[in-house]
Amino acid sequence: MGTPDDVHAAAAAELAGLSEERREAFALRLDRWWDDLLAGLAAVYPHPEAVAGRLVQIAARAYAARPGDLHRLDQRRLLQPDWLQQPRMFGYACYTERFADDLAGLAGRLDHLEDLGVTYLHLMPLLMPREGDNDGGYAVQDYRAVRPDLGTMDDLRDLATTLRGRGISLVMDLVLNHVAREHAWAEKARAGDATYRDYFHVHADRTLPDAFEETLPEVFPDFAPGNFTWDEQLQGWVWTTFNEWQWDLNWGNPAVLLEFADIILALANTGVEVLRLDAIAFLWKRLGTACQNQPEVHAITQVLRTVARLGAPALVFKAEAIVGPRDLVQYLGLGSHAGRVSDLAYHNSLMVQVWSMLATGDTVLARHALAALPPAPTTGTWIAYIRCHDDIGWAIDDGDAAAVGLNGHDHRRFLADWYAGDFPGSWSEGLVFQHNPETGDKRISGTSAALAGLARDPEGGLSRIFLAHAIVAGWGGIPVVWSGDELGQPNDPHWAEEPGHADDNRWAHRPRLDADRAAQRHDLRTEPGKIFGGLAHLARVRASLPQLHASAESRVVVDTDPGVLATVRTHASGPMVGLYNVTRESRPFPIGWLHDAGLGSPYDALGGHPVTAGADGLVWLPPYAAWWVVEAPA
Repeated sequence: MGTPDDVHAAAAAELAGLSEERREAFALRLDRWWDDLLAGLAAVYPHPEAVAGRLVQIAARAYAARPGDLHRLDQRRLLQPDWLQQPRMFGYACYTERFADDLAGLAGRLDHLEDLGVTYLHLMPLLMPREGDNDGGYAVQDYRAVRPDLGTMDDLRDLATTLRGRGISLVMDLVLNHVAREHAWAEKARAGDATYRDYFHVHADRTLPDAFEETLPEVFPDFAPGNFTWDEQLQGWVWTTFNEWQWDLNWGNPAVLLEFADIILALANTGVEVLRLDAIAFLWKRLGTACQNQPEVHAITQVLRTVARLGAPALVFKAEAIVGPRDLVQYLGLGSHAGRVSDLAYHNSLMVQVWSMLATGDTVLARHALAALPPAPTTGTWIAYIRCHDDIGWAIDDGDAAAVGLNGHDHRRFLADWYAGDFPGSWSEGLVFQHNPETGDKRISGTSAALAGLARDPEGGLSRIFLAHAIVAGWGGIPVVWSGDELGQPNDPHWAEEPGHADDNRWAHRPRLDADRAAQRHDLRTEPGKIFGGLAHLARVRASLPQLHASAESRVVVDTDPGVLATVRTHASGPMVGLYNVTRESRPFPIGWLHDAGLGSPYDALGGHPVTAGADGLVWLPPYAAWWVVEAPA
């Protein structure tokens, strides 16, 4: 089954029960995407044609089983391939059981999301994890079952249908790098099945593991040092990047690829529209490297993306690659992979620079670092956020810091101390996570309210929360709000009391949605009401501005007042200039620059007022101001 004719014949056999129109649609997709499939496979495996034939069979089988309403969704997405880039996209992320009791209960809280303007809902890991410690659900035991306490696959399918009916796309995690050691594949490997032993990286002695360890970093040095674990039943050292009970998969074995192609299409057929590809940077192992960001990662992603395009083109991928700024854009597709890999990637650098600006009241480093990033492909879209479920690692590049006269190590240390509340004058109440005394590295946990100092400095905290969200919402891509931040929830004081949480203070910023605060979301006299109303206002204004279509690039203006971040977006509908004052004092900006950018009658769409200057030609931005400046409406 290696030639195109053989592959078409095998696909036709899977589609025999469908109408001629459906069969033709699949054949046209196969003709369109065959070369991409083969090219991705050829970069990884010695016999790409044979693997391609198997993948097409899997795609055809899933296509034949795809429900009619999802076929219609496929058609809509094919007619609007830039749907993710539309300004109306506004995201929300939560743990199902912390937002509602279960999947069925979540459907009863959709008014909360609609009121906020949400069109993109990311439910954190809900597939069946191992019992006990499971890395927050990222140690998956069964990809084809939902956690029993949350419901069933039928409940997931029903929720996806309900969300789709209300204009909200469902996003789920798919862990690609590893499985729980209790997964059926790992159990069969431990039982002596050579086929499944080859699904993992297993070494009989320490020779190769020690050679790899010379260049491998440790992800969790405090509680999971090293990258290999001895398993008595395997009688071997198994690769375990994250924890001893998370076994890294051998993506050099095409059988692993075939398994995941089938899993991906099965999830797509439940109605999932976006899959977050967890730990994707770690997939390929190469001796003498950090085993991250290897070129084969992008080839594998291209293959999986192509399989999805054949069987379920409404499904898109989001790369969870928290990597250096120069590596990040590759996950949206560069060179031969442009437009062929993930549609979304996390803009980790933007998040870090937002918090850096707020702590220092200075934008010079952020301007340099953000301006130095290579442009993203026009078909890709950033996920922009001020925090997520994870801790914040201070990914300040030493070269960027040096370019503006800073020491990278010292600045990272300053940010960690500031957001832990340990630096004089800090208003923040973050928590130190994974302190490494040898390197001085400290990461930080905390809700946006805690990090922005809402409790210690209520007025300033409110302004900083809105400003931070306005920066990411005005950058482009899809802004995503983490659950509870829309209500100003503080760190959960009882985070350590739940089983399995005591050693991981990231649970402090994963609070259950506060029902009392949620009930105040429309009361603008309260803190929750002010924050909720402010973020809902951002979503409404975003949806009205074509300039925020994600294909338009945000360009940083590098020669502004140090307290002002200015960005400009050029779009066929006209320019938009984002003006953000990251200080407690009023700061100037020359109105002539707005005129030169093409804004004859500048108007702040967020505040709803004309932008005017004094006799000196300067516009004065109030403390912590956030303006989205466009041409005044006629």
